[in-house]
Order: sequence, then structure tokens, then C-alpha cells
Amino acid sequence: MKQDVTKYFLSFYNEFALPIRVFRRDGKLIFVNKAFIDSWGYDLSKLKEYNIFNDISLKRTKLLTDIKKAFDENITTEIRNYTDSLMKSKKTTAPIYKTKIFPVTFEKEDYFILIHEDRTEIFLAEAEVKKARETSKEADRLKNTFLNVLSHELRTPLNIILGYSTIIKESLKDKVSTEEKVFLDNLHNGSERLFNSISQMLEFAQLEAGNFKLAIETVDLIPMLHFSIQSIKQQALEKQIDLKTNIKEKSILVDIDLHCIENALNNLLNNAVKFTSRGFIEVEAGILKDHELAFCKIRDSGVGISAGYLEHLYSPFSQEDLNLSRNYEGNGLGLAITKRYVEKLGGSLIVDSIKGVGSTFTLTLPLSKKMRKIESSQRKCDKDGFKKILMLDEFGETSELVKVFLRDFAEVSVHRFEKFMNHLIKTDDYQLVILDINLNQWNDGMTLCEEIKNKDPFKRPVFIMSGETDKNKINEFYKAGAAEFIIKPFTKADLIESFRAILL
Repeated sequence: MKQDVTKYFLSFYNEFALPIRVFRRDGKLIFVNKAFIDSWGYDLSKLKEYNIFNDISLKRTKLLTDIKKAFDENITTEIRNYTDSLMKSKKTTAPIYKTKIFPVTFEKEDYFILIHEDRTEIFLAEAEVKKARETSKEADRLKNTFLNVLSHELRTPLNIILGYSTIIKESLKDKVSTEEKVFLDNLHNGSERLFNSISQMLEFAQLEAGNFKLAIETVDLIPMLHFSIQSIKQQALEKQIDLKTNIKEKSILVDIDLHCIENALNNLLNNAVKFTSRGFIEVEAGILKDHELAFCKIRDSGVGISAGYLEHLYSPFSQEDLNLSRNYEGNGLGLAITKRYVEKLGGSLIVDSIKGVGSTFTLTLPLSKKMRKIESSQRKCDKDGFKKILMLDEFGETSELVKVFLRDFAEVSVHRFEKFMNHLIKTDDYQLVILDINLNQWNDGMTLCEEIKNKDPFKRPVFIMSGETDKNKINEFYKAGAAEFIIKPFTKADLIESFRAILL
């Protein structure tokens, strides 16, 4: 009888590629196949006394419970990380086996087959993948922290340099020699160029890392477009470029991230001025009703783009050729960022260009779902728009610049944290509240913003100034009740425009 059982299992399982053992219901080992012998060096004659229920390694784990259940109930089961004292004797990396147990009946007796699949390499590979994933996440976290700290550390001093260079340039323009005017212009232009380059690099890094979060709101595209056009008028005038507009719609509502589209429009318009030495720039805007899209076309009679370069146009840090990179300032990130902004918002950016003739960039955006009409109004900035401003500035650097920027428009009263709330609540003189928030004041600043919104009896708007660029962190302040958030460095025009948006 015993020989018949052995022959039976020998004929079925001996040449099987995976190690196999056969047990009686009482746990006694009665068969091992060739693969098992080759793997561990045992043959059946050396294992006559082995009983799976007496295995020391299995007794230390709950695996023995699973095995007993399979044997007692005649059921098939699978153990993912199986090992026992026989398997541990193999002098290699501690093996990890997936073991399948299933019952068979021969000559009215029940037996249990254990098939062992070595998953050690798969397990180790999965562990390496998991480790690599965790390392990657940590690297991303460190990169994001680095970008945020770098942003803060660069933007605040740049704000001071750029702001004061503007003030000095304006106040001394009639008091210095021609040569000194050139020096001041170079100082201001160099500061502005450095700020633009750093801002673009930081934003591009956030976009590429997938950390750029959108803050969608319904915005009228027309006044935004007029404001962007206004920003290039002086440059166009100096280069004797004819700046034309073809905007028939009074209002076009779009659901966008304001920061993204402002930057996109400014990038396209600044490029049009930069690469056009004579002729015209025309801005057209309207609605493609059949497609429920808003569009903006910017045409110029500039240098144009060759057909061969068009496929590389939106690649980061690219310029068409060495001559261009020498003749025109820029780091080659503007269009790369613009295209990514627009596509994140569900729009498109298309170019049509002929070398030596000019270019047309067409930007499209989905119309707002609300599609309500609003009257477009040109806001006017005058001294009566706001009279007194209360500002929190722990270090005093930013407040001095704000005072100078607004000296023709408002009186700015500055306080530190400990005296700020009492001074605010006791008086109704102030129309606007400014909080200058540094990285180490972030949580305190948010708490203060919430307190102002909850405790200020006059419900005055809260304006945040910071070098922070992370959309999630900026949105924290909007959720806390901020009416506006301006990122350092900012210009005098930026500051006044932001205040008008709140107070009018």
C-alpha cells in the first residue's frame, strides 16, 4: 500500500518544477519531489520522523493554525509568506514562499499537497520599489521645501531692491546727469530682469513637479486684457510700434486661475513687443459661440519663427538660434510656462508664424458656466479711494516701501503683532488692513486673519503680502478670510491695482 501511494505521487509530481511535499492528515511527511530534494538537499529517508504539526518554526507563528484548518476541513488554502524549519536550512537569503495547500484522495485516504513557489526575489524587488517610492516622495518633499524657502529668501530682498530702485529712478529723474540716468535705468532694469527670471524658474519648477494648484474663479476677461495691454503701451510707444485693439465684446466671463492667465497674457504681449522692432501689434478678443470658447489673438509684424523651430517653441530654456539669444533678453521659459498654464485651465495656445513676416498667437479658454454678463468698468485710482491703512509688519522692511508707494494716496499706520488687534478693534479710521507675513509667521498670520474677519466690527478687507508662491498655502489665507494676496516682489502699479480691486 505504501509503495502504491509513493508511486502515485511520484508519477504525478516528481518532475514538477516547483518543490512539492505530500502529508497525511496526521501531519506525517510521505513524499518529496526532485525539486524539493535539489533545493534543500533532503530526501525522504532523512525525513522519516518529520511531522508538520511538530515543526518548531511553524509553532512560533499562526501559520500552523491555517495548516491545521486546511487538513481538518479538507479545504484548499494559500499562505503567502510561508516558511518552516526545513526551508530555513537553505544557506541563502531567507526564502519567502507562497505555498498552496490542497487535498487529494487516494485509495480512500486523504492526503495534502504543499506546492512551494519561491517569491523571495519578487518580494525583495517589491521592497526595493517601495523604498524607491518613499525615497522619491522624500526627495519631492525636500525639493518643494527648498523651492518654498528659496522663494521666500529671494523674493523679499528683491522686493526691496526693485521697489526702491523704482522710487529713486522716479524721484531723481530731473536731478541727475544723463550718465547717472543710465546708471539708474540699468539698476532698475537689471533688478526687474532678475525678478522675472527667478519668478519664472520657480513657477516652472512647481509646474513640472506637479505641485501647482489652481484657484479657479469666474473672471471677466475684457478688463484683464485691457490692463495687460496698458502695461505694454509705453514700450510700444518707445519703439514706435502701432498698438491696435479689436475687442467688440463688453464682457467675456471665464472660469480661470487669475494668476495663470495674467501671466500668460503678459508673456504673450511682452514677447510681441520684444520681437517686433517696427510695424504693429494687434490684440483681438471675442467668443467662438459654436465651441463655447473665449479667444484672444495677438498678432505682430516681428521677426517671426521658422517652420523648423515651431515644434521646439514650447520647450523650456529654448531660443531659436544663438543670434536671438544674444539680441533678445530672456531665459526661454515664458512660452513654456504660458502653454502649461493655459492647458491646465482646459484651453489651448496655437501659433501661426512666418519667418521675417510676423506671428499670431491664439489663446482659447472655456467660457464660464455661469455665463452671466457683468458691466466692465474702468477703475479709477484717486486719493479718496482709501484714506488710512493699518499694517502689520514685524520687521519694518516692507511697510517702509508700502508707505513710499502710497504716500500720494493713503496714510499707512504700522504695528507689530502684540499691539495690532487692540488698535484695530478700537478704531474705525482704517479702511484696509495689510498683513505682511513671513515664512516663520505663517500659522500666526492665518490665526490673526481669522480673528480679524470674526472680531472686526467694521468688516474691513484683509490684504496679505508674502513671498509665498505655493497655491495651496495661498488658498489657506483666502479660506481664513483674506480679500487679496499679493506676492513679493510687487511694483507700485501692482499694489495700487490690488487695493482698487478691494475698495471699489
